[in-house]
Amino acid sequence: MSLMLDDQVPMEVQCAEEGPVPAISRAEPGDQPQPMSFRINSGDFLLEVKMRARPAWLLVCHEGWNPALGMRICQSLGHLRLIHHKGVNLSDTMLNSFQKFARLSPSLEGLLKEVWQLRDNCSSGQVVSLKCSECGTRPLASRIVGGHAVALGRWPWQASVTLGSRHTCGGSVLAPHWVVTAAHCIHSFRLFRLSSWRVHAGLVSHSTIKPHQGAMVEKIISHPLYSAQSHDYDVALLRLRIPLNFSETVGAVCLPAEEQHFPSGSQCWVSGWGHTDPSHTYSSDTLQDTVVPLLSTQLCNSSCIYSGALTPRMMCAGYLDGRADACQGDSGGPLVCPDGGKWHLVGVVSWGRGCAEPNHPGVYAKVAEFLDWIHETVQVH
Repeated sequence: MSLMLDDQVPMEVQCAEEGPVPAISRAEPGDQPQPMSFRINSGDFLLEVKMRARPAWLLVCHEGWNPALGMRICQSLGHLRLIHHKGVNLSDTMLNSFQKFARLSPSLEGLLKEVWQLRDNCSSGQVVSLKCSECGTRPLASRIVGGHAVALGRWPWQASVTLGSRHTCGGSVLAPHWVVTAAHCIHSFRLFRLSSWRVHAGLVSHSTIKPHQGAMVEKIISHPLYSAQSHDYDVALLRLRIPLNFSETVGAVCLPAEEQHFPSGSQCWVSGWGHTDPSHTYSSDTLQDTVVPLLSTQLCNSSCIYSGALTPRMMCAGYLDGRADACQGDSGGPLVCPDGGKWHLVGVVSWGRGCAEPNHPGVYAKVAEFLDWIHETVQVH
């Protein structure tokens, strides 16, 4: 990772961030189902919803509930799977006298657009408890140029994708069987046999890898619209033959939640084992990381940066003075941003002009644009 951080005064750049583009509502005119927000109480896993016109969070009555909706809600919160759901007796919960409820009346508008009705009580006497797949936590949270050596467990979802024992690209663990990386990593070595690929998780130093270690890859699924010329749709999923053992040092990252927005300037982290100097003469044996701010696509597509090369499936992050950046060997690795106590995979290291060059920040595949494809692919396989 060419994350350069030096003592020089940042050079003055000609491109200036333009004012924010006003948000455009996606709502259609007319009478629409009430928009909802969802959350799961961390203590007892009770599902809560909020109608945006009302300030209070509501418990969900179990009547009318179905597991497909639970799966959809888990996915909307950035989780890959629904683990468990059940009805909980109201008599077993600690409720205050002001607690209100929401009841589901399914319509034909789609799973998250049901007509939700406000209720003073639940006729079934039960509310919904929901548990999604664990993600985005760092139990052990404790050179990319300008980056820092990483302690074991700091980024438990960080994976190294290797051909034999040779590090080729980074990756991010989504689930015990699934890792996401960049499609161009796979495309460059597509003539190699599937049995040559390995995924290593829960490591910091490559020197600790022994021959034939790592999880074997059972299937490689590149995005069908990937373009080797433009790096558009630069994502691929790896299904592992044997699932990873999750632990304090190996775990999954959350996907972006639906409608979750990380604005320009958000401080996010990129990590990898790539080159640690712009001359590309040295790759790090030890995992490196650094913080990079998100930059607007409007800025990155300006004439003095990438001149319109970014598509809607791309985003960029870094510094216009070139102090820190991802580099060769970091491709496919994670760009993660914190929100609500969880870490979300916002980008996949994709491309850039040089490494840590002024006016050429790193470009990443925008994970939010691939959520439907990721969920559909995982469910099919």
